[in-house]
Amino acid sequence: MTSPEAALARLPSRRADYPYFCPIQTRWADNDVYGHINNVVYYAWFDTVVNSFLIERSALDIHQGPCIGLVVETHCNYFSPLAFPQKIDAGLRVAHIGSSSVRYELGLFAADNAQSLCAAKGHFVHVYVDKISRRPVPLPERLQHVLESLL
Repeated sequence: MTSPEAALARLPSRRADYPYFCPIQTRWADNDVYGHINNVVYYAWFDTVVNSFLIERSALDIHQGPCIGLVVETHCNYFSPLAFPQKIDAGLRVAHIGSSSVRYELGLFAADNAQSLCAAKGHFVHVYVDKISRRPVPLPERLQHVLESLL
């Protein structure tokens, strides 16, 4: 038996479900032999969108900051193909903020398509750890504040 939440997770989301968007230009090398974007590229886009948002908002200092976010979980559902030379609109929202972790949810949309449903959606979980010890740490106040803007 499938829970209502699990069934909903397998349905495409809408553009309106995401408060932040990041444009992505596909590359020739992103296509696979089947003529669409290879599945591993989607995960690289997820990583790019999350970190671009955090860096743009000065919530993460990747060079001098005391903590870093480690990816502990990723997932993606695919609904329709994307291919070079399409431009992508990557939507981002935060589903959950814990004491040292955050669950991001992402939707990938063809930019040249007015369709409101995503071509793929996934999630990405970061656990924030001390840069040296790699032990979980509480989310820094600035990071927490920025993440709350995407709830």
